[in-house]
Amino acid sequence: MKKLLGLVLVITLLISVAALTSLKPNTMHTMEGTWELQSFYNYDGQEVVDTANLQKGYRQVKMYYHGNVMWSRTDPNDTIGRFGFGSYRITDTDLIETIEYGDYYMMQALDTLREFTFELELKDDTFSQISFDSDGNRTFSENYKRID
Repeated sequence: MKKLLGLVLVITLLISVAALTSLKPNTMHTMEGTWELQSFYNYDGQEVVDTANLQKGYRQVKMYYHGNVMWSRTDPNDTIGRFGFGSYRITDTDLIETIEYGDYYMMQALDTLREFTFELELKDDTFSQISFDSDGNRTFSENYKRID
């Protein structure tokens, strides 16, 4: 009887632990989180040819949560802060952001383009959003590090 009761207790404990761990969302390789810009890359079509580090005081942060994206930027050489808000989705290879509204200059740009598609290189704690030209050649990337 003691062995049976012990076995039932162990099974109950294992089921409880499995249920609790399965409720925790898996955040590996997901855009969910807060990311800070680390650098820029310039490409020759496919390969990185130059890395541009951020100048002192320049900061850009993106937040991706529940299908929404928000970004903000401050630049010591620009007295106007920049921001935008919208939705996003990812595929195996792309990041697609649809911006709904933003600062004055962003709203002017939105008159011509609201959806931005980037090639996406996503790892656990870093990602690069890579711009490309009309022929599909890589031109430029923003490289981010997860901060939350």
